[in-house]
Amino acid sequence: MLAGVKEIREAIAEADERRTLHNQRTTLFVDEVHRWNKAQQDALLPHVERGTILLIGATTANPYFEVNSALVSRSRIFQLQPLTAADLRQIAAQALADEERGYGNWQVEVAEEALAHLVNIANGDARTLLNALELAVETTPADEDGVVRVSLAVAEESIQRRAVLYDKDGDSHYDTISAFIKSLRGSDPDAALYWLAKMVYAGEDPRFLFRRMAILASEDIGMADPNAAGVVNNCWQIYEKIGLPEGYYPLANCAIYLATAAKSNSVMAFFDALNVVQAEQEADVPNHLKDGNRDKEGFGHGKGYLYPHAYRDHWVAQQYLPTALQGRLFYQPSDQGYEQKIQAEVARRREAQLAAMLEVEQAAVPEVFTTSPVDKQREAWLQRAINASGKGLAEVREKLFALAEVQRHHRLLDVAGGSGLLVWEGVRRAPEGGVWTAVAEPSSAEILRQQAAQLPDALLRPHIVTAALAELPAQLPPEVRFDRILARQAVSLASQQGALAGLRPWLAPDGRLIIVQTIPRHGQRLYALVDWAGAEALRAQVVAAEEAIYHDPEDELVNWEVADLVATLAGAGWRVLHQQVERRVEERQITAGLVGRWFGPAPAGARPSYGERLEAAGVDVGAVRGRFGVGQVVGWESAVVWVVAG
Repeated sequence: MLAGVKEIREAIAEADERRTLHNQRTTLFVDEVHRWNKAQQDALLPHVERGTILLIGATTANPYFEVNSALVSRSRIFQLQPLTAADLRQIAAQALADEERGYGNWQVEVAEEALAHLVNIANGDARTLLNALELAVETTPADEDGVVRVSLAVAEESIQRRAVLYDKDGDSHYDTISAFIKSLRGSDPDAALYWLAKMVYAGEDPRFLFRRMAILASEDIGMADPNAAGVVNNCWQIYEKIGLPEGYYPLANCAIYLATAAKSNSVMAFFDALNVVQAEQEADVPNHLKDGNRDKEGFGHGKGYLYPHAYRDHWVAQQYLPTALQGRLFYQPSDQGYEQKIQAEVARRREAQLAAMLEVEQAAVPEVFTTSPVDKQREAWLQRAINASGKGLAEVREKLFALAEVQRHHRLLDVAGGSGLLVWEGVRRAPEGGVWTAVAEPSSAEILRQQAAQLPDALLRPHIVTAALAELPAQLPPEVRFDRILARQAVSLASQQGALAGLRPWLAPDGRLIIVQTIPRHGQRLYALVDWAGAEALRAQVVAAEEAIYHDPEDELVNWEVADLVATLAGAGWRVLHQQVERRVEERQITAGLVGRWFGPAPAGARPSYGERLEAAGVDVGAVRGRFGVGQVVGWESAVVWVVAG
């Protein structure tokens, strides 16, 4: 560490001479190599490359940050781990027995409890152990027999504080604060208190810890508990007023509160908005939101603004975003804590905002050609509708449209459009062709019609037909031919072969039928969600009864395989061009309501419930129901088949 470039060059010259005259390589050991500056480290590089010296560097810092990258790239890095208790005991025994470098010539007896204390407090550090042992032996006078006896009391005086690996500027500092923050984010108060105590014990500044907790209160808790930021601020102020050691109370209080608070990172919506500001052209402030104090008379700024306090509940629907950004969603309330209370209200007001936007006077709708400009109002409404779908359904929708390769001029037929999942995406992707959708339930069809009525361009509204799959061909216009027929959760049974054959004449030349269908037979088994320890016989009964459900030859709703679906299509005159089975796993929580539906009685005329199936097989349903852990989150498996036919 004290050597300069001059000393390095002298050492290298000696190494060169030794290799030239005696064909010997020189090993150069550098302790605390990170303390050498760049010039000193660079001076070693060419000689390391030529093999003149074999460099061994030791450092307590991260070599990837503190040592020149060129030198690191030519080195092999070994990370030394803390010693075990057995290692430390062996080192202590060697020190006591070594006659040259230890106390082999002394008469020393170390009590077992004293050695255990030294090993425990040394915390894997041999240097700490040896220093404490040396202090204990050399400060303890020998007794009348000439024996130095190290008792527990002597050991406790020799090493009073545990050696903690913690460097305020090194990896340990960053690793420990990272573990602390992740424990708070993960809602583990025990782990959070441990890492907090470790940092405090090592001398970390509590102000640094408060600063990091203040960030977490907004980043990871946010609107799920709006009081969290105030709690951090209050605890911080109390600490500043009372100091240490009493200041540890508000410090710990703050950590426990944050660890146990509801979590939400919805505040990250700000950065989505920031990205929009950075990436898109500057949007003008809507006229009614502009300041009317200066230009109200000349330009009409502020005209049309509705004062919320003049309305019921101190709120009124009106446009606040720039026109070009209407329909964009930034803030997404979670279902945690306070946000759970406001989630429905935020959604309700957003829909009212959308209705207000549609009342704004718009320019004439342009003719729809391939080269026509994007209608931002239409896009905004469609984006709003699509965002109502869950992430999993959105992934299904995206993949289905990718397989369909929909063009702007295509005509689309959604044969099971009750949820609207495919309808609005179809409207957006094929504005020049048109979308037809079949809905079996009249109530669902009416909901879609009401939603479609809000589209600003009547020409883009989907054609909604109230019909089941078997009835659909009779209600389709005879002159229309579809480029793509989309079927999500619509076909799976051999009995639907006739309905599928009836759709074939409505397919345009080079048209495609795209099917996505869940395969019940390969779906999640409920018995796999239960811990059957000590009830193996009951498990065997449940497995047999549940598997019988999916292998019932009379129940074609759940007993089919992919080959059966392909055969059904072939029998209906379709040629399968592509097929793929995808296994999916998503997290689900087992709720009391879910267990109730599984084991409760099925509605009149419906298929038997899971509990009724088990009961019919002679299984003790009560014993099985009690084994489902309400509240636990499980991985729910499913299998989906994708088919493209023409």
